[in-house]
Amino acid sequence: MGRIGIVVSDLVLSFMWTWAGVLVNILVHGVLGFSRKDTTGEIVRYLFSVISMFVFAFLQKLSKGGLYNPLTALAAGVTGGFSNFIFTVLVRIPVEVIGSILGVKHIIHVFPEIGKGPKLNVAIHHGALTEGILTFFIVMLSLGLARKIPGSFFMKTWIGSIAKLTLHVLGADLTGGCMNPAAVMGWAYARGEHITQEHLLVYWLGPIKATLLAVWFFNVVFKPLTKEEEKPKAKTD
Repeated sequence: MGRIGIVVSDLVLSFMWTWAGVLVNILVHGVLGFSRKDTTGEIVRYLFSVISMFVFAFLQKLSKGGLYNPLTALAAGVTGGFSNFIFTVLVRIPVEVIGSILGVKHIIHVFPEIGKGPKLNVAIHHGALTEGILTFFIVMLSLGLARKIPGSFFMKTWIGSIAKLTLHVLGADLTGGCMNPAAVMGWAYARGEHITQEHLLVYWLGPIKATLLAVWFFNVVFKPLTKEEEKPKAKTD
């Protein structure tokens, strides 16, 4: 798929991702009637969240590289050469942000009573550290899965989904456990808080620094694959 196709995929997936979380909440708490304080309801919500992540993993595979998270795009851009890095920073990430903003605007138009997205419940630097640590581990895991389990779509998606869900739960009461600046940007833009120090430090600067650190650390610990080592992976995909 050419770069135009990738950009369109990023826009659509980012739009859909903001809707996915809202629809899961509506299904669990509205349609099925589970209380937000009910443990069973939380388990059911987590189950649907994992299913949602499988759906998006399939859509990413179907679109041959479409993304909805700037951190994932950044990690790929850093390792893909200078041209790819510039394209990621100047085009893909802004498009993913636009897709998220459009998604939130549409959500608010359809469901005016809907929530206002993640909120920071701790000090700014504590929040930035929390989002940074969560991001570091999920980026490290993603890079590791790409290296260690080639060709196994189900297994990679299952491990990645459970890991993301676990990290989200750990950070939910502090920052929302987002690990996705674009999605947070959509809600912050709707509240008029997208240029605040809180938003920029916690949901952008912290995760971006953690992503770059994770990519650097992974490449130091695990040497890049040679062309001969990459060939078996290409056959199994």
